[in-house]
Amino acid sequence: SSQLSSVPLQMLFYINGIYYIFYFLASLALIIYKSQVFSYPDDFLAPDLASLLIMAGFEVLRLYLGSKGNLTEEQAPLGLSLVTTLGSVVFSVYFLVWQTHVLKADVILNAVLLCAYGLEAVLKVTAIAAFVS
Repeated sequence: SSQLSSVPLQMLFYINGIYYIFYFLASLALIIYKSQVFSYPDDFLAPDLASLLIMAGFEVLRLYLGSKGNLTEEQAPLGLSLVTTLGSVVFSVYFLVWQTHVLKADVILNAVLLCAYGLEAVLKVTAIAAFVS
């Protein structure tokens, strides 16, 4: 029997995992920086921090399900990973557009993350199609 799991997808999961650690720490540092330098309303600081933590939970789930689905060549975990990618995209767009203060660093961090999500989604759909056939 032939191996259907995607090596590029698995590599992207690994790279995204490392990048997300950097993204999380950089975003946390930026939120702390913005709260000290700019007039950051206290009502918005907690939701921004909570959103970052919830996004981290989505990311862990997304990477786990995606990696498991790819390595075991199962459609369901990979499909669930694709769905959780949509949740992560929403959070990334929040930090890119709707956050209280958006700096150029936020734009760069989130643009890279969204590009990685897009590439990963294409590879997931391709892998699911290979598993189905």
